[in-house]
This record gives sequence, C-alpha cells and structure tokens, in this order.
Amino acid sequence: MEAREDAQLAEELFAQTFTAQRVDTSQLTVHGDNGAAMTSKTLAQLFSDLAVTRSHSRPHVSNDNPFSESLFKTLKYGPSYPEHFETIEEARAWCGRFVKWYNNEHRHTGIALLTPSDVHHGRAEQRRDARRTVLRHAWERNPDRFVRGQPEPPALEPTTYINRPELLKAA
Repeated sequence: MEAREDAQLAEELFAQTFTAQRVDTSQLTVHGDNGAAMTSKTLAQLFSDLAVTRSHSRPHVSNDNPFSESLFKTLKYGPSYPEHFETIEEARAWCGRFVKWYNNEHRHTGIALLTPSDVHHGRAEQRRDARRTVLRHAWERNPDRFVRGQPEPPALEPTTYINRPELLKAA
C-alpha cells in the first residue's frame, strides 16, 4: 500500500511478486482497470518482456472484474473493517492481516471452498481428499441427512477466467 498510484511502483510490485511466487508468467493474464498505472508504458514493457497477457476493463464499467469486486466486498463488509484509518501505517498493518487471513484461512466458493494458498501451493487435492473422507464418514453415520446420496466436495476448475479466451474470439 502506497500513498499514491504510480507506474513505477506498479512495475516493482508485479516484478517482485512474480519473482517471489515463482510464477510462470507466460501462463498468466493480469486484469487491470484503465487507470494510469495499469495502462502505463512502464508496466506494458514489463508484461511484454515477461510474456504476461494483459486484460483491461471496458471503459466506464467499474465492475468488470468479478474477482476483484468479490475481494473488495469481503474486505469492506468484514466485521473487522474500520470506519477509517488514522495513518497509512495503520492501513498497511490492517491490510496485511486481512491479506494473510484471505489467502490462508478464508474458504472461497469460486475455488471449491479451498484457500488461495492451498490451490497456489498444490495442496488442493490433499484438502479435497480429506474433506471427501469427512463427508463419507458423516454420510455413513447418518445417510438420511443426505437426500441426494453420498456427498462429494466441490470440484476445482483447472482454470478460471474473467473473460474466457475462446468466447472473446467468437464474439
């Protein structure tokens, strides 16, 4: 979190994140708004150098990124969200705690009720197997509770999209 939006800061953030997370950037699409930092030549050059695909919101469509909209709603409507922050340091500290919770504890419906950390670090199938075992035991103890039969954990889609590429080409 910074006091201003800036193309150089955005470039540093993405470059550091790609390195720290060991992201294969050739398989990555970064969706951004149409703000100055996300449309800057500085960031465009970094993405080009790293083979990152760029995607942008349509002009004057503020809710064009459902993933970000969901994140912001979770953030702003959470019980610990303060009315205001006295300092940028206070805001950074609160956001740091929120990001840790959001990535490591919060179960996301869009990724099969797993945490982003579980999916990112390859623990998704292990977590789904454990959940499958718990569901099987619950069903064995009381099958009448499960009117649709033995329950299964939600499936995890292999890829998620804001705008699926083949649908964009067909349009």
